[in-house]
Amino acid sequence: MINELKTDAEQRMAKSLDALGNAFNKIRTGRANSSLLNGISVDYYGVDTPLSQAASIVVEDSRTLSVTPWEKFLVPEIEKAIMKSDLGLNPSTSGSVIRLPLPALTEETRKSYGKQAKAEAENSRISIRNIRRDILSDVKDLLKEKDISEDEERKAHDDVQKITDRFIARVDDALVVKEKDLMEI
Repeated sequence: MINELKTDAEQRMAKSLDALGNAFNKIRTGRANSSLLNGISVDYYGVDTPLSQAASIVVEDSRTLSVTPWEKFLVPEIEKAIMKSDLGLNPSTSGSVIRLPLPALTEETRKSYGKQAKAEAENSRISIRNIRRDILSDVKDLLKEKDISEDEERKAHDDVQKITDRFIARVDDALVVKEKDLMEI
């Protein structure tokens, strides 16, 4: 029973860490990365479709992304979607290829992206702590129902705290890596 709760906690915390990774991918660094466009969707035959499923995204060089739609009529749709996104990119089209030059990051934008990364990391930590709270609540319910002893409850509490500490340390490590990427010129 307690092992199932600990496994559940680990799985949910891992999902929270994955969500942090996705959020970090959307924060632009100085280098071109195709995952930058992951949050963008286009209207493809009346259905909102992720850009990666409607076009090929290629990193041309360290500062340029190239988007080639599967169908030519999607070019203006993709341009609109990229301009509407909060990425601050200006697409330039030549034929059916959309090029996205990534402007160099200024000191100010680096700092604002750093703040955004810290906020995302804090949200992830909060999510992990909420998962811990939920699991510990379930453990207390088991104790109230006399399904486990007080010693087992105390041990489960310690184990869940260790799991929480491990995942929060991974969040902190990911933040350090992202901040290093952002400050790299």
